[in-house]
Formats: sequence, structure tokens, C-alpha cells
Amino acid sequence: MSNILTQQFQQLSAVLQQYRQYWQLLPFTCDAIPWSDGELQQLLAGLDDGLLRQIDQSSILQQQYFSSFFPALFALPLVAVAADSAPLLALPFWLENGIGGRKLQQIDALCQQWPHSKLPVLEWCAGKGHLGRILAHRFAVPVTSVEWQPQLCEDGAALAKKYQLSQQFICADVLSDPLGAALQPKQHIVALHACGQLHITMLQQAVQAGCQQLQLVPCCYHLIAQTQYQPMSDLALQHNLSLSKDDLKLVVQGQVTAGERVEKLRATEVLWRLAYDELRADLTGQQHYRPLASVGKHWFSGSFTGFVCWAAAQHQLQLPAVIDEDVYLARAQQRAATVQRIELIRHLFRRPLELWLALDKALYLQQHGYQTRISEFCDYQVTPRNLLLTATR
Repeated sequence: MSNILTQQFQQLSAVLQQYRQYWQLLPFTCDAIPWSDGELQQLLAGLDDGLLRQIDQSSILQQQYFSSFFPALFALPLVAVAADSAPLLALPFWLENGIGGRKLQQIDALCQQWPHSKLPVLEWCAGKGHLGRILAHRFAVPVTSVEWQPQLCEDGAALAKKYQLSQQFICADVLSDPLGAALQPKQHIVALHACGQLHITMLQQAVQAGCQQLQLVPCCYHLIAQTQYQPMSDLALQHNLSLSKDDLKLVVQGQVTAGERVEKLRATEVLWRLAYDELRADLTGQQHYRPLASVGKHWFSGSFTGFVCWAAAQHQLQLPAVIDEDVYLARAQQRAATVQRIELIRHLFRRPLELWLALDKALYLQQHGYQTRISEFCDYQVTPRNLLLTATR
């Protein structure tokens, strides 16, 4: 397995380096398609919005339209799909209460991959401990759930007591206080969707404590402490892609949960941000794109003027008394069409980049004496963050 992971990582590194001009850029800063390939430009210009959306959501269509432009990318091997174990017994209804359908499917899929051991479990980034509660019930193992929000710990502990399950809670901020004695060599540490710095810290602390088994489903790779991603394994340090937080955000752009309303708000957000940028460039004479902070989606169901006033305040910009909204929105519409086409190409590299990041973690564990593997533990529709890292010491 160690050789396979190394080969896979080197192959991914080579492909991501080879095509980096196509993914390591910020579409908002471009007012035209930034690549000189005339054939690719022509293809992108000829796509209507409906077809563009279809291609963006279909790996088959992506291959059909773009494999001739990026042959090495489409020759990459697929991630192994994890084999299901014997069918699990259905959960009692009282244990499913309060867990969303998709979350429950994710927990079920992770339970399918549970190794046959009776090691005590430590659940990292537990929230209310839904996963831990189900593990304690299904596999009759003692579970310690670690969560930093006191209210969630209280709620989870109350549920465990109510259902008489062997689950206790530790309220701790694992980023500022290492868990120390709570982590033991004879232990199985698990995290379902731990964000960037949280899953990095989990791996470091698990290695330090020598935890015997580990299962991690990472997410939100961009939520890290530094401005640049710090590779964990020696091999990733040799093949460092110099990833910024913006590069890491590319990984999490795949969404399956967004409804029509959210999609509409997202499109409005892109349009308004670009329209404001056109206005800002006119008022200051500075053409280079200036980013704005993230804001709640509710801003984009309000008025464009309200958003512009907020944005101008972020940049300490004095606005004129009258703004011709239609002019700026029309100019933004053209730029938005360009951004969409650049994003379509960038999105081809989402999964390879995610796999590169996951393999960096797997190789880090391997360096510290773990047997590791990466697999898809559930369908993409259940969660786009469906890579499971499994390690045994």
C-alpha cells in the first residue's frame, strides 16, 4: 500500500504542476479568458449557461468536452470505493431523532467501514455527539466525545444519559489545549467532517499519543491557521504546490445540497461583487481586483445599493450621490459569464487537489508507522466530502 500511495501522490503532483495555470488563479481578477489556447477559448465561448451548468455537475460531460485539452488529468486513476461490510441492523427511531437525513446517511456509511475491534473510541469535533452515540449503541464500545462548545456538550451528555449509552463528553478547544491524557495508544480516534486546522491537529496529536486506529473524513481544507498550506509529509514538502487559502477553497466548491434559492443568491452575490468592483475601479482608477470579506447570504436578498454602501465602507471609499446601477450590473453580467467559464475549467481540478491534500495526510501517518488507505466511503450525493482516511498502527 505504501508504494501505491507514493506513486499516486507523485502522479497527482506532476499533473497539478503541469496544469497549474488552469486552476491556480482567481477568476474574479480576470476580465477575459486567461488562457491562450484558441480552441479552448472557442469552446468556452460557445457554451450557453444551461449546458455550462450541466457540464459542471457531470464527470461524464467533463471528460467528453475537456479530455483532449487535459489528457494527463483524465488519465489519473480513480479513488477506490470502500466495500460495504455486512448489512447493519436498523437503528431504533429514538436514536435517529434530531439527526438530519443526509447526516444520518453519512454516519451509516462510516459505520459500514468500522473495523472489528473493541477499542475505546475518541470522537473528535463531536458537536452533540450524534456519531459517538450511534457508535456506542451499534458496536457496544465506550465513547469519549470531544467538543469545544459547552452547550453542545451538555445536550449530548443529556442524550447519552437518557438512552443509557456509554458516552462521556470532554469540553475542550483542541486547537489551544492539547488533549494529553485523554488520548491513549489503545484507542480508536474518529472524526466525521473535521475542518482544516482541526483535522491537522487531530493527526498530529494522534501520532504523538500513538493511537492504534484512526478514521478521518476531512472537510473545509481552507480553514487553516496560516495563509499558506503547510504540507505534513516529507513527500508533499518535496512536491509543495504553494497552496494559498484561495487555492484550498477550490476543493470545497462542489455542492450537492444547495437548493434553487441558495443557487439564485449565489449568482446574485457574484454579480453584485463584480458590479461593485467595476464601480470601485471607475472611482479610484485602480483596475486590479480588490477582494471583500465573506458576508451572510441575506445581504443578497436585500438591495444592490445597500450592498454597495457596505462594500464601499470596507474599502473606505466615498460614493457619489447617484450611481447608475444598470450600467454596472450590465458590465458585471459580462464579467460573470467569463468567471463562470474560468470556474468550469478550475472545477476539473477540484478532486485531484482534494486527493493531493488527503494523500499528504495519509503519507504523514505512514511516515509514523501507520498502515493507511484512502477510499470513498459514500456517494458524492450524500456528501461531496466523501474521502475516508483509515489508518492502523
